[in-house]
Amino acid sequence: MVKKKSRTLVRLDKHRRVRNRFAGTTERPRLAVFRSNNHMYAQIIDDTVGNTLCSASTLEKDLKLEKTNNVEAAAAVGTAVAKKALEKGITTVVFDRGGFKYDGKIKALAEAAREAGLTF
Repeated sequence: MVKKKSRTLVRLDKHRRVRNRFAGTTERPRLAVFRSNNHMYAQIIDDTVGNTLCSASTLEKDLKLEKTNNVEAAAAVGTAVAKKALEKGITTVVFDRGGFKYDGKIKALAEAAREAGLTF
C-alpha cells in the first residue's frame, strides 16, 4: 500500500522546483508569498545576502481588514508591500508564488502589487 503525500509536502516540492529556476538579486529581489488558512504574507528578499528588504501581511493593524483570508485582504497586502518596496527604491522584482497555484488570492496579491507600481 502506497502512502499518499500530504498537500503541504506536495506544495513544498513545487516550491523547490520553482526556486531552482530563479533567485532574488540586489537589482531584482524576490517577492515571496505565503498563504495560510487565516492570513497572507508577502516579503521582498535579496537572496544574495539573505535579507528581507520589506514585508507586509494581513496581521498589520494599519491595513484595517475585517476578514484576513479573502481576495480583498490579499489585494491589500499586495498594495502594501508594493508601496513599501517603492519607498525603498525597489521597482522590479521576481514573483515567487511559493508553490501555490496562480489563482484566487495569489493572483489578487500579484495584480495589486503590479497596479501599485511593481514590475514583474
